Amino acid sequence: MKKRRRFYPRLTVDTADVPAVGQAGGVLLTDTVAAAGLDAALSAALAPWRKPLAVHDPAKVVLDLALTLALGGDCLADIGLLRAEPGVYGQVASDPTVSRTIDALAADAPAALKAINTARAMARAQVWALAGEHAPDHGVGAMAPLIIDVDATLVTSHSEKEQAAPTFKRGYGHHPLCSFLDHGAEGNGEPLAVLLRAGNAGSNTAADHITVARQALAQLPGHRSGTRPGRKVLIRTDGAGASHKFLTWLTGQRLSYSIGFGLPANTADLLTQIPAEVWTPAYDAHDQIREGAWVAELTGLLDLTSWPPGMRVIARKERPHPGAQLRITDADGLRVTAFATNSTRGQLPDLELRHRRRARAEDRIRCAKDTGLTNLPLHDFAQNQIWCAIVALACELTAWMQMLALAGTDARRWEPKRLRTRLFTVPATLARTARQRLLHLADHHPWARTVADAVARLRPLTAAPVRAPG
Repeated sequence: MKKRRRFYPRLTVDTADVPAVGQAGGVLLTDTVAAAGLDAALSAALAPWRKPLAVHDPAKVVLDLALTLALGGDCLADIGLLRAEPGVYGQVASDPTVSRTIDALAADAPAALKAINTARAMARAQVWALAGEHAPDHGVGAMAPLIIDVDATLVTSHSEKEQAAPTFKRGYGHHPLCSFLDHGAEGNGEPLAVLLRAGNAGSNTAADHITVARQALAQLPGHRSGTRPGRKVLIRTDGAGASHKFLTWLTGQRLSYSIGFGLPANTADLLTQIPAEVWTPAYDAHDQIREGAWVAELTGLLDLTSWPPGMRVIARKERPHPGAQLRITDADGLRVTAFATNSTRGQLPDLELRHRRRARAEDRIRCAKDTGLTNLPLHDFAQNQIWCAIVALACELTAWMQMLALAGTDARRWEPKRLRTRLFTVPATLARTARQRLLHLADHHPWARTVADAVARLRPLTAAPVRAPG
């Protein structure tokens, strides 16, 4: 059996008070690449783009860019951060080679994106299998489904990039639509799909929501085999997803959903038909009763004949926050919001709290923007599509590293900025002895022991075989 070639050097980690190597904590990410089998999967997927006499594997270039973004870079030239530490990150391509690789992938962007997504799905299946009880799909079911958040964001452009256009917020740039898998209270989340769109793309375009949902489902282990996930997967969006076409598609796929729902102008009259004892106290973020907030079901009071069968509408009324502006649908000085769902199990406060936790998608978008999505550095639209795929890889590597190496610790929930400040920038020195490379972490660093313990948890996983998709 042919031995798998590693993209990154295998290092033995220890602690010593002799700092000399910068960004030594990045070894957590390189070991995650090996544990996930992402290097082998991506190398095989991008093999058609590797020229016969090429020195650098396109997969290594893509992974190096993903590591650069995870470590805080925001453009192609920042790969020099890795090039300065060959003992930790191996041989890194030059800036012209990196640019040529992106151009080659962008020349056939649909095929390249499909290849990258295939490798991501394989690596995700491997990581979730290794994570065991800490994996997002552990113990999922209709009552505790996998939750996929779909949300859009605006990326400002400061130059004339392809398909950059005026946005609905009077800015200028692009309007990507993203999907993230929610890890719940235990962790953060991981991106499943990033659909780059023109700046004037609609917020509630059903076709784009369906495309992103399909791409997200294709990333879930087991779904690529053709098995429908059914009610074990819940799609959660804000009111932009409340279109007849999108909800009909979700119903046809037998998926659960929780979608923000706009109320009619006569909402105040409808609410008067609900007895006071029907309103149930709502929960706060800690599953405790929240003072001044109540929930009730409006399904029987609305005309839902044009909507998919089985849809329920649940409303929430609460005292507005200081300074908040009331709308025409609000009543009696209370803010009224609603969402639609096809879930038949669970108490109304639980379903409403589950939907309100959609706000975590905003955190995921913020983390993605802190990992390369703030700025699309290239001109061509296809080039920036490849960049968005690399951003997704960078976010995934961070999430997978936390899942495998930091489970059960507070660091599992740390966001990119804190990870970089505390773990990735830990100083070290690199030594060679007895045919081994030793990375000695500075023991005076406050989180050197955290890095060493995390590497110790990752290292036994790096020899695991790559799990086949599906």
